[in-house]
Amino acid sequence: MLKGVNSVLYYASDLGKTAQFYEELGFEVEKSGDTVKARLGDFALAFVDKNKSVIQKEAQFEPKGMGVFVYVEVDDVDDYFKSLKENGIKTSSEPRDWPWGKREFAVKDPDGYKLIFYQPIK
Repeated sequence: MLKGVNSVLYYASDLGKTAQFYEELGFEVEKSGDTVKARLGDFALAFVDKNKSVIQKEAQFEPKGMGVFVYVEVDDVDDYFKSLKENGIKTSSEPRDWPWGKREFAVKDPDGYKLIFYQPIK
């Protein structure tokens, strides 16, 4: 029987930049050897050094994150957007209401993986 999903694994080209980026977004970051985990509650985005991957062929896929979007719910999407901009984080879009019932904006991490920060439209 399935119990749950606790993480998703990604390849990173610079674990230091990745760790710093996710810390700036507000994730709890854990560093261990050649891995970084960006934790939010019980879920983590896990990153491994693509140059040290035992599966080198798989680690070279470009562009990274094609068609993959990580959705992160926030209390107030406009306030969170403003705080990221004030801290110098470049966003890919500005907050916008969408027909699927979410107000959201996008950010790309140092490897181009896309995070969508959102709040439900009431």
